[in-house]
Amino acid sequence: MASEARRRAELRLPERDRMPRWVPRAIGLLMAAVVGLATAAWLLDKLRSLLVVLLVSLFLSFAMEPAVNWLAGKGWKRGLGTAAVFGLFALLAAGFAAAMASVLADQILKLIDAAPGYLVDIERWVDEQFGIQINTDDLRAQFTAGGSAASLLGDVAGNLVSVGSTAVNVAVQMLTVVLFTFYLVADGPRLRRLLCSVLNPRRQAAVLRGWELAIDKTGGYIYSRTLLALAAFLVHWAAFAIIGVPFPVPLAMWVGVLSQFVPVVGTYLAGLLPLLIALLDEPITALWVAIVVLAYQQVENYLLAPRVTAHTMNIHPAVAFGSVLVGAALLGSAGALLAVPAAATIQAFVSTYIKRHELIESDLFESHETDPDEAAEPDAADEPAPGDSSGAQTLDAGAKPESDTPPAG
Repeated sequence: MASEARRRAELRLPERDRMPRWVPRAIGLLMAAVVGLATAAWLLDKLRSLLVVLLVSLFLSFAMEPAVNWLAGKGWKRGLGTAAVFGLFALLAAGFAAAMASVLADQILKLIDAAPGYLVDIERWVDEQFGIQINTDDLRAQFTAGGSAASLLGDVAGNLVSVGSTAVNVAVQMLTVVLFTFYLVADGPRLRRLLCSVLNPRRQAAVLRGWELAIDKTGGYIYSRTLLALAAFLVHWAAFAIIGVPFPVPLAMWVGVLSQFVPVVGTYLAGLLPLLIALLDEPITALWVAIVVLAYQQVENYLLAPRVTAHTMNIHPAVAFGSVLVGAALLGSAGALLAVPAAATIQAFVSTYIKRHELIESDLFESHETDPDEAAEPDAADEPAPGDSSGAQTLDAGAKPESDTPPAG
């Protein structure tokens, strides 16, 4: 019996060679984490479209909630106020779509009718300027009766099935966004109470602070963009009417909406359509349109936009541009549209937890721009008397020296 116990003791591994007890548990946890991450990635891939719809609906609710809250403060029920805001938005969108549809339909027909004449003019100009003989008979035949351009409507009619299925999918997604947005706005207070009821008071304050910032920044973004779009519409309407561009009102509406609500490339797309339509009418008119669009962009960038956005959403242009690129890479066009208000919300939320200190003196902080008022020579009466240092100790009204030491209590 003793020999058997001694033999088992000899076969037992030394303590230093044994596997630690925590290793099997760590391996199990690692495998569970891998399986969980794979499952989460699979779910994200399958539910990507639904998540995008929810995200768009959430930010739309942030944009609409200030107006609904204002109506609720006037005695409206939240459901009725939400329906009124949705109705106003639907009327504006329908009016814009109808105006642009009439412009595009008319101009496409004019282009098809005038294309043979344009081709003859191009053929003559190339011959006169460069002595090159080109034959555009075959190309002109495409725009006459029986040509491919004339049979374009027939080709479109043959593809109505695919076009109809795409339209149905878009309509279903839009309806889903509308429903989610309506419930998020109409039942916003109850939803916030439900979410905060499972959190402790400290976390409730953080969640409500982030929610409030999202509403303020998104509403500010829509407000500032709407003001700038209205200014762009009025200026371009007057300019296009004076120049003689066809359809000045719809084209000015196109420039105002697209230049303000489409990030990065909106300005270029906004000016392209009126430029092409003016080119079809008169080449010199297109030149004036280009001058008006470029001149107004400079006025807006340096005079209007800084003053409007300073009171609504203060975000650096480089940060806005980078956020648009990130949003487009993550969620496509929806991410690009939501990137700027999302970046402003995150910036405002993070800034509440960042402690700022008094800046030291350095030339790197100076913009080296001379202010005419500061460059003027001071009067002798304004100069402090010799030995009098009271002026150096005077602070501006309302200014307080910053200190890293928190106030007592």
